[in-house]
Amino acid sequence: MKTVEPLQPCGSACGLCVTQISHFSVNIRGKCILDDINLQIHCGQLTALIGPNGAGKSTLFKAILGEIPHEGKLQFLDSEGNRSAKPRIGYVPQRLNFDVNSPITVGDLFTAALGQVPVFLGGSRRTLHNARLALSRVEAEHLINRRLGALSGGELQRILLALALEPVPDLLLLDEPISGVDFKGMQRFYRIVSELRQQYDLSVILVSHDLNAVADYADRVVLLNRVILCDGTPQEVMKHPLFEATLGRLEHFM
Repeated sequence: MKTVEPLQPCGSACGLCVTQISHFSVNIRGKCILDDINLQIHCGQLTALIGPNGAGKSTLFKAILGEIPHEGKLQFLDSEGNRSAKPRIGYVPQRLNFDVNSPITVGDLFTAALGQVPVFLGGSRRTLHNARLALSRVEAEHLINRRLGALSGGELQRILLALALEPVPDLLLLDEPISGVDFKGMQRFYRIVSELRQQYDLSVILVSHDLNAVADYADRVVLLNRVILCDGTPQEVMKHPLFEATLGRLEHFM
């Protein structure tokens, strides 16, 4: 068990790529939301970010995505030891806000996101081919002509996951991606993520309040409440005194 993991070059040491989040701090209108966050996310690793409401989990995602001002650095170190300014990032939000009565289909969404021509002109063969390949990664190729408003919660989140993987990123951010999804859809989503991270050596950060899923799928858990309180395996973090002090007894989540 550790409180903060020191940042060290990884490429030559272990032969793995790594995303380095160094000294991230966010202050909004004089209020400290995040204070000196330091993390290394290795390829193929799923790190779960947990904490109470208002702990700064979504704020950390926004800072990583560059959507809000922050201090600190985000760097990517590949398996050859080469650094880049930042990793290629994929992002799956909690939900997609849209008019459920809209005639827009899954194929239209991919055409808008990936294509070079307006949606009303139809997608090119190449764009639609790429869309089908992306959807096949998440077991959703059959949904390409389905209206967005006709999708279940689990189907829609798999569509957003497919978009986040086009192109395949270095770092995948999942912000409570199964909120409002039924148990079967949740299990399928996490199974697909687990298979994809192994297939593509994805670095994944998951924000979740579902501690059962965290225990089942995460390699590592970071307990956050403005600062990193503790960091370790799911078993280590959930047995740590700061876990109960911050979130309450584990039995309450079962």
